[in-house]
Amino acid sequence: MKERIDDLNEKFQGANVGEVLSWFLKEFKGKIALSSSLGAEDQVLTQMVTGIDKEATVFTLDTGRLFPETYDLIHRTNSKYGIKIKVYFPEAARVEEMVGEKGINLFYESIENRKLCCHIRKIEPLKRAFKGLDVWICGLRRDQSVTRHDMKLVEWDEANGLIKLNPLIDWTEQDVWDYINENKVPYNPLHDKGYPSIGCQPCTRAIMEGEDVRAGRWWWENPDTKECGLHKR
Repeated sequence: MKERIDDLNEKFQGANVGEVLSWFLKEFKGKIALSSSLGAEDQVLTQMVTGIDKEATVFTLDTGRLFPETYDLIHRTNSKYGIKIKVYFPEAARVEEMVGEKGINLFYESIENRKLCCHIRKIEPLKRAFKGLDVWICGLRRDQSVTRHDMKLVEWDEANGLIKLNPLIDWTEQDVWDYINENKVPYNPLHDKGYPSIGCQPCTRAIMEGEDVRAGRWWWENPDTKECGLHKR
């Protein structure tokens, strides 16, 4: 499938999100899933994906450190669309070992510790979620951060051996919120309190006016290290 990436990007050059999703959901039916962090972009995609194929898989990762508002949003989203978002959890023994060795809030101590925490709580469950898949759908947008400027609509995820589809790659933040408001898409109320990007509670803060949209994620680090490993290239 790796050799198809360039052809797929050429095929869908200029296509709208609905056209892209419809083709991929049909072409890879049963082998494709939306990986949702419950952020604004993923909520847009959840409405679009379930509107095209009600049986399409939508999954999320529960790290054990999420905001209460995020859990509530899972419930509200399931209720609105008549779906069951599949939830993957980290291995309890791995978390217990990590916390026992390095402490409950180890991520503040070093980038190495933070990446270890992300690996155990996110990367390992994600690999389980990917079993049997050929394509994962993501809500990445090019203007979200400096680490995402050169991302394309269709990419090859070398680390996981599958196609990564970024349907909203060219959307602006305004595009996302226009869609949410026009289509009454449920979203996390923290977005209205200065949280444009929402992850684990201890690693996310509200941002100030003028700051980068991902400035509130791992705010104690430099911008070029602010990825958890889910989108490693």
